[in-house]
Amino acid sequence: MTHKIVVVYQSLLGIYGDRGNAMVLTKRLNWRGIDAELIMVEPGEPVPDDALIYLLGGGEDRAQVAAVKALEADRGLHRGLDAGAVLFAVCAGYQLCGHSFTVGDADEVFSGLGLLDIETRRGDERAVGEILTQWTKPDGSTSFITGFENHGGFTQLGSQAAPLAKVEVGVGNGTDGFDGAVQGRVIGTYPHGPVLPRNPEFADYLLELALGYSLDPLPRPDVNAEHEQLRAERLHIARTTKNRAEQTR
Repeated sequence: MTHKIVVVYQSLLGIYGDRGNAMVLTKRLNWRGIDAELIMVEPGEPVPDDALIYLLGGGEDRAQVAAVKALEADRGLHRGLDAGAVLFAVCAGYQLCGHSFTVGDADEVFSGLGLLDIETRRGDERAVGEILTQWTKPDGSTSFITGFENHGGFTQLGSQAAPLAKVEVGVGNGTDGFDGAVQGRVIGTYPHGPVLPRNPEFADYLLELALGYSLDPLPRPDVNAEHEQLRAERLHIARTTKNRAEQTR
């Protein structure tokens, strides 16, 4: 069986290199001897309803509106989620998974996909810079997630959604001290990077959630070493940013 990792609407939701998230997921399966292929789907093409994981990336305001209209018309993503797939959505992709979001200087409100119990409205200031969050894993232990955020929308979670991670540096949702939202098998977050190359432990969590079983450690010491070096560098940058901010208060 070949597992499908589906990037949805790269032309609309791909301006921050978030396709890299799908590449990481595919490679981390292949390196373990698990068959997986990366599939790109554009507006006008049917979204496969048998994917393992779907990915939505970052994009501009009007691209969000176009993506929602196309996905609602297609319904392949919805059928795939009903069948048990995982959806990982970043920034604009995260926002459009909610009930509604705003677009443009006039803050025009548009309906989202309703996959997450969240609402997004424009914040007082744009959130731009390194973001560091503390993620509580299913076993109760914690791990840092590093990334780069660039968004003007602030997101409020409803009662059906739980926050993904607590913000240590940066803004995240901008309303509650947390970043992202989790509701069932739909997970949204603000960090780019892309975020999964910077956080391989979180990438494996998404794969294990989708597969329904634990993965063996990655048999690639060279890749593991590169990830650890990158992670250490980004953690240092984030902590330095936090220290500087505290010193200026």
